[in-house]
Amino acid sequence: MPNIKSAIKRVTTSQKAQDANISQKNDMRTAIKNAKAAIENNADNKQDLVNTAVKKIDKAAKSNLIHSNKADRLKSQVMRSN
Repeated sequence: MPNIKSAIKRVTTSQKAQDANISQKNDMRTAIKNAKAAIENNADNKQDLVNTAVKKIDKAAKSNLIHSNKADRLKSQVMRSN
């Protein structure tokens, strides 16, 4: 653990940012999983779930959690199965 006050602040700040990034990435993965499952089961709300997944993928790419090429690939996979 750091002794300098600014270093202590930096540790807590980076930990909060890491937690937020992990949470956003998990939400994205869950949305993709739900969309693919809805398409596979031909659920009524599959279009809504696909739109939600695409929105979360775009948000993750915008905040540099995932690369833009990966975002495009994931969106293509979700829409193709639709």
